[in-house]
Amino acid sequence: MSELEEEYRLEYFEDNDFVRKECSECGDHFWTRDHDRTTCGEPPCEEYSFIDNPGFDKELSLTEMREAFLSFFEENDHERIDPYPVAANRWRDDVLLTQASIYDFQPLVTSGETPPPANPLTISQPCIRMQDIDNVGKTGRHTMAFEMMAHHAFNAREEVGDQYAYSGEVYWKDETVQYCDEFFESMGANLEEITYIEDPWVGGGNAGPAIEVIYRGAELATLVFMSMEQDPDGEYEMKDGNRYSKMDTYIVDTGYGLERWTWMSQGTPTVYEAVYPEMISFLKENAGIDHTDEEAELVHRASKLAGHMDIDEAEDMEAARDNIAEKLDVSTTRLEDLLEPLEDIYAIADHCRTLAYMLGDGIVPSNVGTGYLARMVLRRTKRLCDNVGVDAPLDELVDMQAERLDYKNRDTIRDIVRTEVEKYRETLDQGGRRVRRLAREHAEEGEPIPTEKLVELYDSHGLQPDMVQEIADEFGVAVEVPDDFYSIVADRHDSGQAFEEEVEEDDRLADLPKTERLYYEDQYRTDFEAVVLDVFEREDGYDVVLDQTMFYPEGGGQPGDRGTISTDEKTVQVEDTTIENGVVLHRTEEAVGKGDIVRGQIDVERRRRLMRHHTATHIVVHAARQVLGDHVRQAGAQKGTDSSRIDVRHYERIDRETAKEIELLANDIVMENTTIQQEWPNRHEAEEEFGFDLYQGGIPGGTNIRLIHVAEDVQACGGTHVRRTGDVGAIKILNTERVQDGVERITFAAGDAAIEATQEAEDDLRAAADTLDVSTEEVPETAERFFREWKERGKTIEDLKEQLAEARASGGGGGEEVTVGDTAAVVQRIDADMDELRATANALVEEGKIAVIGSGADGATFVVAVPEGSDVNAGDVVSELAAKVGGGGGGPPDFAQGGGPDADRLDEALEDAPDVLQQVQNA
Repeated sequence: MSELEEEYRLEYFEDNDFVRKECSECGDHFWTRDHDRTTCGEPPCEEYSFIDNPGFDKELSLTEMREAFLSFFEENDHERIDPYPVAANRWRDDVLLTQASIYDFQPLVTSGETPPPANPLTISQPCIRMQDIDNVGKTGRHTMAFEMMAHHAFNAREEVGDQYAYSGEVYWKDETVQYCDEFFESMGANLEEITYIEDPWVGGGNAGPAIEVIYRGAELATLVFMSMEQDPDGEYEMKDGNRYSKMDTYIVDTGYGLERWTWMSQGTPTVYEAVYPEMISFLKENAGIDHTDEEAELVHRASKLAGHMDIDEAEDMEAARDNIAEKLDVSTTRLEDLLEPLEDIYAIADHCRTLAYMLGDGIVPSNVGTGYLARMVLRRTKRLCDNVGVDAPLDELVDMQAERLDYKNRDTIRDIVRTEVEKYRETLDQGGRRVRRLAREHAEEGEPIPTEKLVELYDSHGLQPDMVQEIADEFGVAVEVPDDFYSIVADRHDSGQAFEEEVEEDDRLADLPKTERLYYEDQYRTDFEAVVLDVFEREDGYDVVLDQTMFYPEGGGQPGDRGTISTDEKTVQVEDTTIENGVVLHRTEEAVGKGDIVRGQIDVERRRRLMRHHTATHIVVHAARQVLGDHVRQAGAQKGTDSSRIDVRHYERIDRETAKEIELLANDIVMENTTIQQEWPNRHEAEEEFGFDLYQGGIPGGTNIRLIHVAEDVQACGGTHVRRTGDVGAIKILNTERVQDGVERITFAAGDAAIEATQEAEDDLRAAADTLDVSTEEVPETAERFFREWKERGKTIEDLKEQLAEARASGGGGGEEVTVGDTAAVVQRIDADMDELRATANALVEEGKIAVIGSGADGATFVVAVPEGSDVNAGDVVSELAAKVGGGGGGPPDFAQGGGPDADRLDEALEDAPDVLQQVQNA
């Protein structure tokens, strides 16, 4: 027996007469009170046995089951905490969506850097697992959106003392399994039927023993004991092939699926009827799905076997469906005809709940990150609705779930969905043409359209695989569609690839203490004294480390300070300031002596302008949220001395009128002249009071975090700010633009910079007025009139060119006419622009003539046009003529153009044109 197997030999199992067994079907090891049991209990080793036979004493709703769980653990000395958003990137920068309750406490709490909000604690956390998207509807048990009920305990080995933010053991494996057993018992479960399967857990560089808890065919809980970290010399080799050793901290990480527990209490055919009963009924009626008694009975029997349809487990989904059909003694075709519309209905209900979570928590659909995942779910849901015949507007369906989840921003949610559906229609029109070209290419090659192309089409045009298949069928081309297509797409956007790689730390700084940052004590102070702790040479200068500093290091979009460092002998310029692992680096071209006492002086005017712009950034974001909605969140920022920009997530363009509204509100806040407040509260208390919108500018570490209050706006921020909003001065929005789909950029100036920008705009306006010889007030109307007249003149010129071309074509323009085969050809020189050449050529073709037109206006240029039915290839003719003037050209057989630099040989080339025409025709 390995040491890891020993981890599962619990006193609780021994004291309660459990036995360890090996499943006769899959070979997994499990613990059970039933000494006669031979299988682990999990599908496909066993079927669901609770359908029509609920596993608990009472039928409970989602709300009732959630309360039963949380109350049970409260009664067992756990503190109940509120759930976090589904957008995990609101408080951590390594993942996008919340996939488990432990995500709430990673990485700061699990690493021991900060204490948990309570210890032990219990929570019911909404989660979204995109990797389950292809299973939704098919297995009867998978939901992409779900609530993970959980209890957690954070422990640290006693020998490490107070090295971490928590110490000692709260409880560990035996107590965890006992709590699980006791909760089952409180629900009225038959404890003899529960199996505890050994399933070691590995993830994110950590590992530990874990237990899957199975009851009547359903996995209802997972008990993970996170206690190991990856170590090449570790004593444990885990299933990922890596070695692990024990950590100083060890954590109880449990997950109880709320939906499955509710399903178990009701015994409905699938989890979807238990979770979405009203919506399933509505969708069935809307889509016209109505089964006979015989069909309903067949569907009911099939639901007990649905566990075999797990894409993660079944090697071949078609074979799995065939197997179920065989067990039910029906044809696979008949079974699919009955089940596939229902599977679509189930998926629609689940996806609408997923969208309600995403959009309700402020995710804005876009082409990157969480926005991409939201758009993917929305478009798949729309396609499912179209497939199954649901004609209810998608925004109404999502709103059903948003109302059920008690979101307050339902109007915004509906608006976003309507906007996205319209964008999807436009994208499909463009994408359809792309698929036809692709299908034609693969038809010529005799090759199927591969999965990689499908993913590309989905990413670029939102085209679902079945839509591609429909178009490909027209060309007789096969399409390779994997069963887990949407999981593949989601994995490309829901992984660490969505984030920048960490910058390697400089080992030279490891032994240096963190720099004391004086600018937090007084942001208006400009000079100070310090001791030089070290000086590091680099390629283009030096990094000077001081024991304390007033220089602000680059961070949060605010550039680092500049200024000077002086000794008694010299003064060196500080060109930039950065920070690494708490050590501030002052970048200079000259060195100062290690151990010297120096005087620092920051560039005061530059710092003041940056402070105004940083505070103005908070004001502009707050004003944008007030005007556009609470879904608006910062997607990036860069402060400057002349202007700053803030990128915000929003689903529509910010037009001029909206920008003016934001600008007016921002200046109202400035004129209120409220005090800018700074505080350092406990991070959990801050999160509880203000939510995770605190972290719009980045996610700080530490037990305590710095909050900046600007009017009603509160953000975690490490930057420098003015004392009062009035110190910002005027705020002027200079421009708004879309930098990517779902992200709007607002560029603005504050204080002196705002006045300077306004003066520049006024100077430009006055210059335009002088040029037009009108007053500044008349410039817009005059410019519009000039533009309109310019367009009209341009149209008149085009009309005259066409008339001239027609006149030339009818014999008014000269030129040599020859016969090529049965067709007349006109060879003519017209020293005009390309538009006029084309117009003349087209006019000749309209008369059924071949046109060979040359121009010497810009080098030597040729246009050749051929009427329908002629054997002459225009591209070949142009190629021959252009070669005579030192150039090249070509084009389709009916119209081509080209030329060369040698205009002196143009007439000679045109003289040869009849012979060239004859040669090309004969060829």
